[in-house]
Amino acid sequence: MKVGLVQLCSSDDPVANLAATRDLIAQAAAQDAEFVLTPEVTNCVSQDRAHQRDVLQHEEDDITLAGLRATARDLGIWLSIGSLALKTGDADGRFANRSFLIDPTGAIMARYDKIHMFDVDVSATETFRESAGFRPGDRAVLAQTPFAQIGLTICYDIRFAYLHRALAQAGADILLVPAAFSPVTGAAHWEPLLRARAIETGCFVLAAAQTGSHPIRHGKPRQTHGHSMAISPWGEVLVDMSTKTGTAIVDLDLTKVAQSRQRIPALTHDCPFEGP
Repeated sequence: MKVGLVQLCSSDDPVANLAATRDLIAQAAAQDAEFVLTPEVTNCVSQDRAHQRDVLQHEEDDITLAGLRATARDLGIWLSIGSLALKTGDADGRFANRSFLIDPTGAIMARYDKIHMFDVDVSATETFRESAGFRPGDRAVLAQTPFAQIGLTICYDIRFAYLHRALAQAGADILLVPAAFSPVTGAAHWEPLLRARAIETGCFVLAAAQTGSHPIRHGKPRQTHGHSMAISPWGEVLVDMSTKTGTAIVDLDLTKVAQSRQRIPALTHDCPFEGP
């Protein structure tokens, strides 16, 4: 099947981002993509909590979710909305970083809230405290579709191999890793981590990413690594989109999943051991 990766440079304006995202999804569908993927925080790239409170919405009111569900229906495609930043009913006011899988009728087939929060000091000038604004999810999600079983993850989750192994052992053929990766960690770790997760699980790994210097009007500037990728179950890089916005099409041969796992059946070789 043909899959379309959408690489965005989202701003902190959800209305403008929706228009740009819909255009690129349509471009991918025009190239016969049956399943299209967008990056993490498709609707709004921002670390300004006051601005987020002004522009973000609850799931039931979110214009990006409604607009992209309509786009999937109009184009007759499966769509992974990598994630949306959404308001929640939490007493502490924290948001959700939530991924959606949409079917060709526009129905929501699966939701996943990012489990692992990006609380790091990348450098003296680049620090992140995702948990200050977002509350973590607590449930792994495996979605069944007519073409494959799909494991949903988001960005920083890529560093936690046990999540991806659990999804693969539950039946995942494809692992999704939508991201807004730091340029510093991206240059060092992005490709090796994606390839490792594919090799360990025998899954296709599909990672649509944010890229470039984001046009942010409120709060501090943000840059992301780009390099949306598709990785085969054998660890081969099938697509690397470098740093430009746009779309890329990759044709997946899902028989490669079973072939890779037959050659290296590591998913069935777990052994009990005592702790150190």
